[in-house]
Amino acid sequence: MLNRRTVLATAALATGSLSLPQALAQGKKDSIVLAMALEPSPGLDPTGGAASSISEVTLYNIYETLTKVNSDGTVTPLLAESWEVSPDLKTYTFKLRKGVKFHNGEPFNAQAVKFSFDRAGGEKSTNKDKRTFANLRTQVVDDSTVVLLTSEIDPDFPFLLGQGTAIIVEPKSVDTNATKPNGTGPYRLENWVKGSSIVLAKWDGYRNANAVKLKKATFRFIPDPAAQMAALLAGDVDAFQRVTARGIQQFQSNPKFQVVVSGSRAKTILAINNKKKPLDDVRVRRAIAMAIDRKAVIQGAADGFGAPIGSHYVPGGFGYVDTTGINAYNPDKARALLKEAGINGPLELTITLPPPPYARQGGEVIASQLSKVGITAKLQNVEWAQWLSNTYGGGHNYDMTIISHVEPFDLGNFAKPDYYWGYKSTKFDDLYNKIKTTARPADRAKLLGDAQRLLAEDSVHAFLYQPQWVTIANKGVKGLWKDMPIFVNDLSALSWS
Repeated sequence: MLNRRTVLATAALATGSLSLPQALAQGKKDSIVLAMALEPSPGLDPTGGAASSISEVTLYNIYETLTKVNSDGTVTPLLAESWEVSPDLKTYTFKLRKGVKFHNGEPFNAQAVKFSFDRAGGEKSTNKDKRTFANLRTQVVDDSTVVLLTSEIDPDFPFLLGQGTAIIVEPKSVDTNATKPNGTGPYRLENWVKGSSIVLAKWDGYRNANAVKLKKATFRFIPDPAAQMAALLAGDVDAFQRVTARGIQQFQSNPKFQVVVSGSRAKTILAINNKKKPLDDVRVRRAIAMAIDRKAVIQGAADGFGAPIGSHYVPGGFGYVDTTGINAYNPDKARALLKEAGINGPLELTITLPPPPYARQGGEVIASQLSKVGITAKLQNVEWAQWLSNTYGGGHNYDMTIISHVEPFDLGNFAKPDYYWGYKSTKFDDLYNKIKTTARPADRAKLLGDAQRLLAEDSVHAFLYQPQWVTIANKGVKGLWKDMPIFVNDLSALSWS
């Protein structure tokens, strides 16, 4: 029996209008519809906002970086052709690709690199990795050679340079990147319907345009878990990376779909505002942590796709130590700690919940567990923009919140005095400074272990779990990332079989 494509091709051959290879080629899809739970906010410049959703749309697609982080966590050249590192890990010399242009026709060169990094570390910078760039000096040798001098040793520096905070921007158009992004990547912004979708179109001026298979990619924003499943089943969405895990069994048994379960470097936490009374008392924070059964949270919030953590570090990370026993589930001890802290009646707190299902579902589980030790947790649902402005930014107006920190190497956030959780520890600051200036791997690993134990003992947060991300896609989509050391949707790697 002939399928429709065969019939069309045969008819075309009969009229002499197409050759068979041409006809079959026309049947191969050159566009894709991807879905995301959250829309980029506040704009499309990953140097200007902390939301990972910005890089999920733009990184490696619109904007590029000197290096590229791959699915397996390795780092390879991108806008740089190669680099050399000094023995003390403080000087990096990058050789840049020649002949590369931005979408507006301006040249990519060492001056653009210097401008980008000076801006990222400048006084007005809102870059979440501002500290790293502020400790960086960028020297232009010639148009295709740049030297980076860092005062902080970081063996993971090439990895950081492949993340959204390190994109290379074009100086003349930088102020409009949030709404009219201008990069060197294989795609340009075609359309953005706020609250609905973003469309990226292939840029024919890309240096390796022939290798880019997809001409168009549409990102649809679907926060509701039931709507996510419905869109996939209806074929309205071709691929959904980091989809809500609930209900994936129906896709695993359906031959039309592929289901990929990925490892991650993310940490899902019940973040605690350490500056607010009585949460400034470590005994209260420890009581909260001990009231929570992590395995029940993983089941309720992530359908079982996760591994318990006891600090802000994940299994498999360099220098990881298991700290889950430090504040292990112990409701009796939680009650005793609250009494010791002078809290004899019910303690009323609010848990602020952003839209992702893991937060909303996890909040229900945690509130139930806290009630059993005398803590009444009011659940407050907020939209993503509200969370970014009121919880993460501004006056840090919250008691507790559930959030996944997806950056791989972000222990440095605990050394930021103005960070949203208000933790301040001279002991941790000293430890972190040693970590940043210790080159010998064995010594760094020990210091990293000490840092993890200190965060657990200080119970900065109730550390919950390392999530596993689930991707559901049409069986014909090729090139999806198996693991996700960072959050990106690398369109140039995708094609249809």
